[in-house]
Amino acid sequence: MSFEITGKLIEKYNTIQVSDRFKKREFVIEKTESNGGMEFTDHIKFQLTQDRCNLVDNIEVNAEVKISFNIRGNKWEKEGKVNYFTNLDAWRIEKAQDLSQSNFPGDMPPPPQMDSLPPDSESDDLPF
Repeated sequence: MSFEITGKLIEKYNTIQVSDRFKKREFVIEKTESNGGMEFTDHIKFQLTQDRCNLVDNIEVNAEVKISFNIRGNKWEKEGKVNYFTNLDAWRIEKAQDLSQSNFPGDMPPPPQMDSLPPDSESDDLPF
């Protein structure tokens, strides 16, 4: 299952070579929401793995970003103790400004206003 979240990139860490065949890179976003006049801020850490480790290279700290990610859970046993951990595996990162520019190009006129009629039309002209 895939999820999306938007927030401000506040930290980028270096890529770590965990083993011969596995590398990862972590980053953190800040997500602020208002609810009932109160503001709540979360700091959420994601990881990039393998060939996706470079996805944050060209994104500056403090940039607004949209993250597409999967939730992964694992069970880990050591010396008779069982632990569980969860990873937020990011697979796409987009700058928020790039999203608005791609959806609404600057040379495109704004959508027409629906609450006003053209000057030459009459309001009682409806077919029903």
